[in-house]
Amino acid sequence: MHRNLKHLQAELHLPFRNSDLLRQAFTHSSYVNEHRIGHFKDNERLEFLGDAVLELTVSEYLFDKYPDRPEGELTKLRASIVCEPSLVGFAEQLEFGSYVLLGKGEELTGGRTRPALLADVFESFIGALYLDQGLEVVRSFLQKHMFPFLPTQGKLLTADYKTFLQEHTQQHNMGPIEYKIVDERGPAHEREFVAEVYIHEHLLGRGSGRSKKEAEQHAAEEALATLKIRVQQS
Repeated sequence: MHRNLKHLQAELHLPFRNSDLLRQAFTHSSYVNEHRIGHFKDNERLEFLGDAVLELTVSEYLFDKYPDRPEGELTKLRASIVCEPSLVGFAEQLEFGSYVLLGKGEELTGGRTRPALLADVFESFIGALYLDQGLEVVRSFLQKHMFPFLPTQGKLLTADYKTFLQEHTQQHNMGPIEYKIVDERGPAHEREFVAEVYIHEHLLGRGSGRSKKEAEQHAAEEALATLKIRVQQS
């Protein structure tokens, strides 16, 4: 069962001016589909905005914290912070899953703990907070609930294989990379995506995941392994 959002505001000491925005941030599309009579909106648009706000605020944080790091390292660090596994960890730390409004089917099949859903909710909350109270409040929130829990030495939290592959192909003038989502399977609450990565229409890697981003990361990882084998054989 979901918890009351008034409790969340009290826990975070962040009273929202527009409570509808906060409600939308925690409203999953499955809930909207089951309550078409009401004026409910899902959190997908807020997720889009929150993703951009996170990119900016995390970039600012890294820029200030690591003045001697080159652009390439900062890009990798940012990618490791705003990736799905990292955002899931922060959402779980704040118990965001317990506040989400879900459809009955999604609820019964464990949607409240699904990684992709939790990462999306974290982003949509950031989007709602930005619209309601502005960028400075978002910065303050992240300074309290995200930045202190990042590695103190600035090591990568997770491997960003898409960035590694991009760097490899640019270094060897291999041409542009193209990712394709070639399959979606399973019910909505357990959706699995399959991605393939191509260079000049040649398939280099294939991967699957619970989100499109995760599938593309796994495809890039396989592509890097393929290229490494080719180098060893040449």
